[in-house]
Amino acid sequence: MNKKNLSISIVLGILCFVLTLGIVVQARTVQSNISISNPDYADNELRDEVLKSKERYDNAYAELEKVNKELEEYRTKATEDDDSAAQKEEQLKEDNAILGLTDVTGKGVTITLEDNKNASVSSTDMDVDISAFLVHEIDILKIINELKNAGAIAISINDQRIIPTTSIDCAGNITRVNGEIVGTPFVIKAVGGSFDTLERPGGYIDYLRDYGIGVKVQEHNNLTVGKYNGVINYKYLEEVN
Repeated sequence: MNKKNLSISIVLGILCFVLTLGIVVQARTVQSNISISNPDYADNELRDEVLKSKERYDNAYAELEKVNKELEEYRTKATEDDDSAAQKEEQLKEDNAILGLTDVTGKGVTITLEDNKNASVSSTDMDVDISAFLVHEIDILKIINELKNAGAIAISINDQRIIPTTSIDCAGNITRVNGEIVGTPFVIKAVGGSFDTLERPGGYIDYLRDYGIGVKVQEHNNLTVGKYNGVINYKYLEEVN
């Protein structure tokens, strides 16, 4: 409950207390007047006073009931607001995780990729490109796509967090992720999702192993993918009014 809600609740609570106190006083007055009156209400003036006191009591009681109802409605609304705030807070956390702005910890997987150490020009067919036995950015991208399809909410490559603006480039034997040079072995971490089908027959990991690429898959119950530490540049984004 925010400060505004709390202040209104305090005011309503004080009002209820004052009304209750007034009702108690009126009730005691009615009881006192009744106790001193004779059975047949011979004293008209006293009878009128009793009736007036009873009327004031009834009005005060009705007002108290009204305030109690309004207070209950306000409490219900305030609770709904708290639930909404909690939901929005949870949604914000999820959005920050997807954007890479926070560390994410949970059940996950690590995939380690290494070049085929046994491949050489002399040991391969002359019609086969030696680069096919090396890990390239396209291999990393395909693995990342598989992880996303599996439901991963946080992914990193050699501790470089993957965000919506991440670029993965390869020039010769140099690979850059988020503009930072990374090298083999490539350790890809992912948290969230179900990764049971990553090593399925005919899948991309199976394809890499056919070329002798070293692929090691490990599942973890408590894995942390660190947040993005760079500056997100929204150069080509414009605010829509």
